[in-house]
Amino acid sequence: MHRMTALLAGTVLAASNVVNAAPINFTGEIDYHNDVIYTYFTLDSDANDVRVWTDSFQSGTNFDPITALWRADGTLIDENDDNDTINPGTQTYYDSGFSLASLSAGDYIFTVATYNNFANGSALSDGFSFDGQAPIALESWNQPANDIDMGPFWSVWLDGVSSASNPDDPGDPSNPVPEPGTLALMGLGILGLGVRKARKV
Repeated sequence: MHRMTALLAGTVLAASNVVNAAPINFTGEIDYHNDVIYTYFTLDSDANDVRVWTDSFQSGTNFDPITALWRADGTLIDENDDNDTINPGTQTYYDSGFSLASLSAGDYIFTVATYNNFANGSALSDGFSFDGQAPIALESWNQPANDIDMGPFWSVWLDGVSSASNPDDPGDPSNPVPEPGTLALMGLGILGLGVRKARKV
C-alpha cells in the first residue's frame, strides 16, 4: 500500500508536466571489453528533435563509449565516436550520441560499445570489431586511447521517443517503458478511480 501511495504521488506530479515529458534513462554496468549495450525504442509517429545519447564517460571515470543507431531490421543509420553536444549539461568529452531533426515512425536500436569496438559493417548482423576476441574483464583491459582500470558504468538517455526498453535493465525487457506523459495519464485514471471509491465509502 505504501508503494502504491508513492506511485500515485509521483504520477500526479508527472501529470503537471505532460507536455514536456522527461527523457527516459537506463543505467547499468558492463563486465567485459567486448560487451555491447542494446536499447530499443519506438516512435509511434514521425517525430522532430529526437535525441539519443550516452553520458557514461564522466570525464574519465568510466570507459570511452561508441554509439550507433540502427533501424529495427538491423540497418546502420549512423555511428558516432565523440560528440558531447547532444546534452552538454551531463556529457563529457568522450561521450556521444545523436540529435535528429526528424525521424520516421518505427522501431530503432541504439547501441553503446567500448572504443574502438566499431560496427563491422552496415548491418547489425555483421557484428562488432571485438566479437571474435576473448572477453577481457573491464578493470584489467587497457582501453585504446584511454587507460587501464576504467569504470564499468553506462548510462543511456532517450528524448522524444514513444517508448523504450533495455534488456540490461532490471525490468522485463518485453515490457517497454511508456513515455512519461502516458504514465501521467494512466495515473490520473487510477487516481480518479481511487477518489470515486473513497466517495462511496
